[in-house]
Amino acid sequence: MLENETIYILAIESSCDDTSAAVLMNDKVLSNVVATQAIHKEYGGVVPELASRAHQQNIVPVVDQAIARANIDKKQLSAIAFTRGPGLMGSLLVGTSFAKSLSLGLQIPLIEVNHMKAHVLAHFINDDSMKPPKFPFLALTISGGHTQIVQVNDFFDMKIIGQTLDDAVGEAFDKSAKILGLPYPGGPLIDKYAATGNSHKFEFPIPKVKELDFSFSGLKTSILYFIQKQTKIDPHFIENNLEDICASIQYTIITILMKKLKKAVKLTGIKEIAIGGGVSANSGIRKALMDTQTTYGWKTYVPKFEYCTDNAAMIGIVGYYKYKNEVFAQQDVTAKARYLIS
Repeated sequence: MLENETIYILAIESSCDDTSAAVLMNDKVLSNVVATQAIHKEYGGVVPELASRAHQQNIVPVVDQAIARANIDKKQLSAIAFTRGPGLMGSLLVGTSFAKSLSLGLQIPLIEVNHMKAHVLAHFINDDSMKPPKFPFLALTISGGHTQIVQVNDFFDMKIIGQTLDDAVGEAFDKSAKILGLPYPGGPLIDKYAATGNSHKFEFPIPKVKELDFSFSGLKTSILYFIQKQTKIDPHFIENNLEDICASIQYTIITILMKKLKKAVKLTGIKEIAIGGGVSANSGIRKALMDTQTTYGWKTYVPKFEYCTDNAAMIGIVGYYKYKNEVFAQQDVTAKARYLIS
């Protein structure tokens, strides 16, 4: 690439149930369009087949809208970046196939992106309200499908040093919400009700897991047994104690996350901490992390809400850095439902 070349990246994200397209001019976001799929609320969770069908319906209008909002012509695009994985295979195939076809039609480079790396590097989007962390830093990536602590040495040098052995933290929130009879997605509702509850009213066990790994399946089970026991005694237990239950669940999950993060800082000596992923939009987790700046002297970084959940802007920022380093994919690239950070 030329030294002062203006790079326009069209990014496509379709790993789960949100169809998103964004246009970046170098590291700055010109547009970031997200189409959500409301149909999954009826089923209490994402239905893969329905998700892939909705992506097929949404992808063309979403991409058109992203390019229009960016106020550029598609002929100005320098490359197409897309989510290769991890995610739902049917959903990934829609985005992968579209990106490959468009790059071939426009005769511009194709860039494959790891979805979880994108959550980490979302911090490097050029936005006046965000400052990027300094290398090396620790990234806590928390979403519906992942819970990881990643040591980030450079844009292309990352290593998972801790991860969940079973359920992800997003699952713990959503499944707990389902036990309480809250609609899907329940995680944001637990956060909402927790704001006015007593976080020490009910005590749930903290799992003992080796090193920096996590486990949330036992917590989910203990919450289920607790609710079953209490509702036998008082059928109105949930409605009479909803805020306190949610606050106690959220406090326990935050305690689990922060305990491992403190251990990771102690083991690595790294005090630059960033969070990413859909669950990083949780107000309690954001506050707990920001508080460590005072209590432990960490430097903490929290992305804007719009860059927390699945979005194409974060795919675009990875695409930008890959483009600068001429790291391109070939037309025979395929989607990967399981795609580890390496």
